[in-house]
Amino acid sequence: MARIGDSLAGKRVYVTQIDAFMGPALVEVFREHGAEVLGSPEASEADLRAAGRVDVLLCNLGVPAPSTRVHEVTDKEWRSVFAGMVDPLPRLFRAVLPQMLERRAGKIIVMGSATALRGQKRTSTYAAARGAQLSYVRAVGAEVAAQNVQVNLIAQNFVENPMYYSPQVQALPAFQERLKREVPANRLGTAREDALFALFLASSEVSFITGQAIPFAGGWVS
Repeated sequence: MARIGDSLAGKRVYVTQIDAFMGPALVEVFREHGAEVLGSPEASEADLRAAGRVDVLLCNLGVPAPSTRVHEVTDKEWRSVFAGMVDPLPRLFRAVLPQMLERRAGKIIVMGSATALRGQKRTSTYAAARGAQLSYVRAVGAEVAAQNVQVNLIAQNFVENPMYYSPQVQALPAFQERLKREVPANRLGTAREDALFALFLASSEVSFITGQAIPFAGGWVS
């Protein structure tokens, strides 16, 4: 019996920031399912174009999250966060969408954040950038759906990864208390769980979900 993910065998999957954020987990899981995984430490349009055929694009974009009070946010901070997480999107999409639309097949998944879905103190810059990602995915997903190209975003939070929830952060008593107080699941999600969710969305067996920002945060948003 075929399993979800079996359709990725032999598919060419490109991961941006391949060595950071969710990159290592995505590489491991997609290779386990037979995909040819390509990528770059950057989010470069030129590198992506040079890769040739891309069946699945995993927009893995992350920057350290500032915790600046809203009235103290500088133009430099604002531009830096948007430059890392929002500005690459149209460049990456235009590098792969023409070939996907021509084939009438393709998947794009943005590794986003549930911060865009829930107000928090001292997150105005980061939340705005993640919110821009979310809105972009909704619009593009609707535009390309008729050509059998699916574009979705995983709105994650409280998932193990070296950029936001390193072992050092996890060991802090204050963080452990926050986890119990704010996350109904009472734990962090594993990087592998998150990567398997991306695999599900990337599979050819799943082609009726598009333009969605799907929470993956242990009940932190619902």
